[in-house]
Amino acid sequence: MSFDFQGRTVAVSGAAIGFGRGICEAFAAAGARVYGCDIRAADLQAVARDMGVTTQDIDLTDRHAAAGWIRDVERLSGGAIDVLVNNAGGVAGQAFQPLEEVEDADWDRVMAVNLGAAMALSRAATPGMKAAGRGAIVNIGSGASLQASLTGVQAYCAAKHAILGLTRQLAQELGPHGVRVNCVAPGFVQTNEATARQWAAYSPERREAMVQAIPLRRFGTPQDIARATLFLASDEASFITGQILSVNGGR
Repeated sequence: MSFDFQGRTVAVSGAAIGFGRGICEAFAAAGARVYGCDIRAADLQAVARDMGVTTQDIDLTDRHAAAGWIRDVERLSGGAIDVLVNNAGGVAGQAFQPLEEVEDADWDRVMAVNLGAAMALSRAATPGMKAAGRGAIVNIGSGASLQASLTGVQAYCAAKHAILGLTRQLAQELGPHGVRVNCVAPGFVQTNEATARQWAAYSPERREAMVQAIPLRRFGTPQDIARATLFLASDEASFITGQILSVNGGR
């Protein structure tokens, strides 16, 4: 199945590395006008150079800045955003700590970059989508949207569960306006320093057990996540909304 996004405007948060970079590349290859934001300025420049993506350095924990980026995309593209991919997230550099040792600031940072950013970007993009009578929002969740997180980071697991709740609620609210909202839940994929450290901390026995627990006997790639995202954003999924698609090799 090939996807055609010619003439469509696609906005991707967390675009600099990993899933975001792969998603930008896939949409650009499908003909979309792609706009990406991130706080990793150097990596973001590489995305702009390599893929022709229009990029902007934005800290999405600032909700005013997040809304401003959406307005910039609409101004530059000349209309409503067709597809919003809420990909920004992660553990914000944190590792497991016992709950009694978790600081408020650490909890708030993870919630802000995962749940708060998705809410702020969706809130800013939906007026244009509703006026246009169409649109698709794809939230990038996690296996931790459905079960305990391998990271052990409590705020991350809570935020990714909340992303699924936000997906389902917005699907109900926005469906009558022609806007679909779905969620992709990746399995374990090494995409950045945090997942690399997580993998390095596992014993050889645990690494082998993790692979053997996956029926397809491999971990996913950013391209696997990108293809699922394109499907949910495409006209091929025109009657799919409020759903979570696990992309985890059958684990």
